[in-house]
Amino acid sequence: MILSRKAVNNLNWEYSLSFILDSAYNGIIAVDKDGYIVVFNKPAREIFRLLKDVGGMHIQEIMPESCLPVVLHTGIPETGQKITVNGRECIVNSTPIIKDGEVVGAVAVLEDMNAFQGIIDEMVSVKESRGILETVLSNAHEGIVVTDREGHIEICNDAFCSFLRINKEKVMSKDISVILPELKIKKVLESGEPQLAELIQIKGTDVIVSILPVFHGKDLSGAVGKLRFKHVFEMDSLVNQLNSLRSKLSYYKDQLEKVSGARYKVENIVGKSQVIVQLKETIKKVANGDSTILLRGETGTGKELFAHAIHLESSRKHGPFVRVNCSAVPENLIEAELFGLADRAGDGTPRHGQTGKFELADQGTIFIDDIGEISTTLQAKILNIMQTRELKRIGDDRTKLVDIRIIAATKNNLDEMVKQNLFREDLYYRLNVLSFYIPPLRDRREDIEPLINFMIEKYNNEYGKKVIGISSEVYNIFIKHAWPGNVREMDSVMERVFNVIEDQIIQPHHLPVYLKKMSQAQLQINDRTSLKTILEDTERNALIQALQKTGGNKVKAAKNLGISRAGLYQKLEKYNLLED
Repeated sequence: MILSRKAVNNLNWEYSLSFILDSAYNGIIAVDKDGYIVVFNKPAREIFRLLKDVGGMHIQEIMPESCLPVVLHTGIPETGQKITVNGRECIVNSTPIIKDGEVVGAVAVLEDMNAFQGIIDEMVSVKESRGILETVLSNAHEGIVVTDREGHIEICNDAFCSFLRINKEKVMSKDISVILPELKIKKVLESGEPQLAELIQIKGTDVIVSILPVFHGKDLSGAVGKLRFKHVFEMDSLVNQLNSLRSKLSYYKDQLEKVSGARYKVENIVGKSQVIVQLKETIKKVANGDSTILLRGETGTGKELFAHAIHLESSRKHGPFVRVNCSAVPENLIEAELFGLADRAGDGTPRHGQTGKFELADQGTIFIDDIGEISTTLQAKILNIMQTRELKRIGDDRTKLVDIRIIAATKNNLDEMVKQNLFREDLYYRLNVLSFYIPPLRDRREDIEPLINFMIEKYNNEYGKKVIGISSEVYNIFIKHAWPGNVREMDSVMERVFNVIEDQIIQPHHLPVYLKKMSQAQLQINDRTSLKTILEDTERNALIQALQKTGGNKVKAAKNLGISRAGLYQKLEKYNLLED
């Protein structure tokens, strides 16, 4: 395989970045705008005693007390946060990553204060080895100054003097409050309390300052000040590199969700009927638990849509969402589909193993659709995994623990199936912990209009058309049709319409044949309809079209119709067209 020069450069760049971050003295953690970890360098892993890569996990799973979510929300740095990790005291400075005026991530730098305190203790114990100590401090990148109990400078390194543009010999034994009043070491000397990671300005430059009191036994003998004034310049390069990594991570995350993740949130469920509104509210309340959920309803009512929403509202939303349709897999294959196959057959013959859906759903959610279609033998195996959380592949003696939440769905009447011994009673009660019934579309006709509007917008975007609504005749057909296929049938009808329509208004002749027949029958009824009904249908259709043409702007719609705004609201209320 031959790599292009650009590919080689990218590989070298990514390797260099990883090496630079792992070689840093302090722990460095970076997250994207949603709080997911994109960088967690080696020193940080050592502080947290982590042996595995935590990239892609949410920061609060690893570091619940982290300020990074606050920094992402406010865009304001948080400095001097004190935390204790595995007995090690650390100071955390968190900074937002801003690109084009937008917060796109954040970086936290962890400083092990135990190591810094060790330097202080060493200073006290080896004062007589001053020359050796000064040599060590002179090689430090941060400015370091040491004072006695009265605040007179005893030691200062080259970085400190270079930043302040002062001569080391001339400031020795001088009062620090005269040389650098902004430092406020005297305050620490008076109180004995440390000043950790505070942001101050010195000579017009932002500097992070930490001041620690030095104790000899119980007596305060001086103070050590540390100035970090290069962090801004050093961070610029790091931020640019992290932005690139964030973009790549976002891309791969999107691709993964398209393949196997949940896509539909609660707000994607369309409907204004009381039953749908109440279902959406209930989902938000129960989603965070781990109880099994059973979704009941006819084919096409949207059971899978609700399963997606439950997963994305739960604490498992960052884990996998795995779907299996029991009616779409042959009976002789469904067991292997759910439980997987061992790497060896029963006779010991090597074969390529298969990972089952339960195993793939570990740490996440498995959605079992049409669970009423499986045999009672397989029902017993599903009951066992629900009770023990132990998984055994077909042909394997080994078991594996899995952490999963089960959402099942059925169009069948499981109560009747239990009575007929077609469905195990014990499994039914395990599934029926939380049960939700999604009524058919014919029983919630107030959802038809918002579904029409949603599908028009959806297929306008997909087909590049500019349909603005449906005629009153089509509306009447949709309202009176029984919709045996429910929302799925309506979606199929609308997709068919958008394949043939060239107009802006959907008319009866755009509909499938079986709905056209309803239109013709309706015309015969209309021959006997009163003038009042005809006028009301015409007025209602005019209101709908006026609102669609103005994008819902009621002031413009009233003006186009030649009526007052109050008059428009009265008519909208009359025809039940006001939005909830």
